[in-house]
Amino acid sequence: MAFFRRKKDIPQGLWMKCPSCGQMQFTKAVEDNLSVCPSCDFHLKVNGPTRLAQLLDEGSIDRFAEELEPVDVLGFQDEGGSYGEKLAKSRQKAGVTEAVSVARGTLDGHPVTVAAMDFSFRGGSMGVVVGERIAQAADDAFARKVPLIVVATSGGARMQEGALSLMQMAKTSAVLARLREAGLPYIAILADPCTGGVSASFAALGDVTLAEPAALIGFAGPRVIQNTIRTQLPEGFQRSEFLLQKGYIDRIVHRRDMKKDVGMLLDYLGPKRPAEAEEPAPATGTDG
Repeated sequence: MAFFRRKKDIPQGLWMKCPSCGQMQFTKAVEDNLSVCPSCDFHLKVNGPTRLAQLLDEGSIDRFAEELEPVDVLGFQDEGGSYGEKLAKSRQKAGVTEAVSVARGTLDGHPVTVAAMDFSFRGGSMGVVVGERIAQAADDAFARKVPLIVVATSGGARMQEGALSLMQMAKTSAVLARLREAGLPYIAILADPCTGGVSASFAALGDVTLAEPAALIGFAGPRVIQNTIRTQLPEGFQRSEFLLQKGYIDRIVHRRDMKKDVGMLLDYLGPKRPAEAEEPAPATGTDG
């Protein structure tokens, strides 16, 4: 009589393959490592709410502008279906209502406003609501006189919203100009990929610009550029390391160090923490 052991079913999602080195990793181990591959340090994409949790102090996150959701204003439709249907699928798949999440909170005790983009929702594309949420984040920072931090990752402007999406480039740039006039710091963090209209507007306007390692950053992708100008591009073209050499970004920061490094920047650039605010000097009047 033959005896055999039945193969046990392996739970779905227990393992994952790193898209960079190809090594199989425990999904939980990668998540615990801030979604960075333990073998090769490849930075995987993370969603907006996760970014907020990684940057802001625990218990301080106050998300807002959630009521703003994209709609199919133009009645756009192609062979893949209507834009409205695609939005519904994106909400279900990504677990968020738009490609950016915004929140008030503290970072190492510093009051800040943060906008974190989400590539899992329509490729992080910028439409009317993305622009409005970022504008509201900037307005919130202006009203509270606190620094603004934006994590930018995007494939560009959302074509299903036509010229309305392109208008967000000017809109977000204008609200950031008001922050600069008020002397309020704006820190841009660029993650892979950061391209198109996002890279040509608010992502390029940081007082300090940080980037994650090996992030693709540029307006058009390298293949489009190479095919257009018919020239072999340099090794690592448009990656953060290349752009750091050219002076486009200020520093490359590993995800595990991002909160600490931004906190140090805020020590230099931002308003003092409430506990560190200077006490008014005692009166030293003379008898007269």
